[in-house]
This record gives sequence, C-alpha cells and structure tokens, in this order.
Amino acid sequence: MKYDLNTCREFYQGKKVLVTGHTGFKGSWLCRILTLAGAQVTGYAAEAPTNPALFSIAGLADTMDSVIGDVRDLKHLKEVFDRVQPEIVLHLAAQPIVRDSYKDPVYTYETNVLGTVNVLECVRLTPSVKSFLNVTTDKVYENREWEYGYRECDPLDGYDPYSNSKSCSELVTHSYQKSFFADGHCAISTARAGNVIGGGDFANDRIIPDCVRAMEAGKEIVVRNPYSTRPFQHVLEPLFAYLEIAQKQYEDLAYQGYYNVGPDECDCVTTGELVTLFCDLWGDGASWVNQHDGGPHEANFLKLDCSKIKKTFGWKPHWHIQDAIEKTIVWSKAYLAGEDMRKVMDQQIQQY
Repeated sequence: MKYDLNTCREFYQGKKVLVTGHTGFKGSWLCRILTLAGAQVTGYAAEAPTNPALFSIAGLADTMDSVIGDVRDLKHLKEVFDRVQPEIVLHLAAQPIVRDSYKDPVYTYETNVLGTVNVLECVRLTPSVKSFLNVTTDKVYENREWEYGYRECDPLDGYDPYSNSKSCSELVTHSYQKSFFADGHCAISTARAGNVIGGGDFANDRIIPDCVRAMEAGKEIVVRNPYSTRPFQHVLEPLFAYLEIAQKQYEDLAYQGYYNVGPDECDCVTTGELVTLFCDLWGDGASWVNQHDGGPHEANFLKLDCSKIKKTFGWKPHWHIQDAIEKTIVWSKAYLAGEDMRKVMDQQIQQY
C-alpha cells in the first residue's frame, strides 16, 4: 500500500512528535508533512544552518512549536522533553556535510555522536516516548567501492569524520537499545538514507544547490566529481519512509531495526548524469564543466540494497530521478519568482 499523506494522517493526527534538526532542509520538509497530517509537532535544533533557509522561507516557525537549542546541551534538551512529553521522536539533528567534517571534526563528532547520546538519554528518561528513529546516512558503511548495494548487515565504518561520526551514532543507538530498551517499552530503529535532492536545499558543497545557484547567477555549473555514483532520491521518499517505520514500530515492536532507504538501481546515477539531466530539464542553455578541485577524499561508488524495507513494508520509491529533478526545478523556479513557498511545499507533498 502506498504510504502517503492520507495514510500518515490516520496515525499521526493528534500525536505528539518531537523532531530534532527541524530547521534543516530535511527537517523542514518532515515537520511540514507532520503538521499537514495533524500531529502536534515540536522541533529542537540550532538556528537554520544556511542563509537563505527553507525553514524561514516557508515561515514554518509560525506553524509549530519551534525550540532553538543545541543537541550538545543535555540540560536544555531534557527540559523540552519534560515539557512536551512526546510519543514519537525523530532524530535528524546533525552536521551533515562531508567537506565541513574535515574542516571541523571535533564539532562534527560532538554533534553527531554526543548529540545522539543526549537525545537517547532523554528518550530513556521520558516514559511517554514509544517510538524513536535515528536518521543516519548511506555513508555509515565501510565503503569498499564495490558494485553491489550495501545491506544492513554489512560492517559500519565511515571513512571521513562525517561518515564515521554517523557510524558511531548508529553504534550508540544499538547499545542504548540493548542496554535500556530491551523490555520493549520504546521501539528503537535507525534509517540509512541515500543522497536527497529537492526544493529548498541551500547547503554548500551539494550538487543540486550548486546547480541552482549557478542558474541564478547565470553561470556554468562546476562539477567536482562527475564520475562518482550516488543513490540520489527526492527528499520526500525517505521522509515518508521514516514516518512509516516510526508508525509501524509504535504499533508493533517486531518492526524495530535498521533500514536502508534508497532509490531503485536505475536511479543510482553518476553526478555527471544527474547534472546533465538537470541542465536538460532547466533549459535556458544551462551547461556544466568538469573541474576537480583536489579536495579531500570522498567515496566514488555508493549504493544501497533496499530489499529489507521493500519486503517488510512493501515500500517502494514513487518518483524516479527525472521526476525528482523536475520537482526540484519547479520549486526552485517558483522560489526565484517570489512565490508562496509554503504553498509550493504543500502542493508537492499532496502530489506525492
């Protein structure tokens, strides 16, 4: 069965949901889905990590309980848990950029590892929480650059500080689950998603935001590594999967575990193919140039085996790579034209 906004509403209507990292790109879209589904949404995060930021462009602070805080601050985080008494916690707060993790590894580890410890500690001490999902990344696996997709049972050991800190975040979650939640009073899962694209991502060192910025400036798109293969997917794909995992394990503990969430094999494309598709769909003579800048190590080949989530939930991606880029371009052109972006978000969530 397709898991969409209507299905989501049947379960989440009236539920108290706490989302960490709500001011980020994925967090903003997730909170908007939850709000439309009738949930009582509280967000806990640092100020939006980019300027401009989707969270402020769409005016989401007016639509939910938004708390600005640092996941490294256990005392403040616990105060929010005590006040809200959430039933479901979705943990997205992170330092998410590979290149930034080389520039500031200490902050990356503090946020991604200690931040996870703090959130889990609050979950442990808050009896109202029945379902917890830690959102990590496809980069948690020990990358051997092989041609088949990584499975949930493959070894974890990210190479760079970002990927490695998210591997550690997984291990922290596994330990807490075994040490403190074995009695089943709260279901615990992690979700490892591929590279997401969609309207409203303004991050540095991400390919689609780079493309949109180049279009806005009337310049050629610079591509650092056109031959690297990544599991690209529209941002709404993993978000609805997260909501389904959190719901199913809330209803039945047997569903807790570790899940890959990625596109079908036909949508695992190289960065060069992705940008060519973007240029074709954007039009206006858009073009790109290959210009490797000799930056730090990043994996060349990465894809996920998503048979587990497909078999367990009957889940499958709705939008192929071309659809994902089309939706992103529609959003970006609407933004550049000064349209009401909350309305555009709502339309795309309804279309999904």
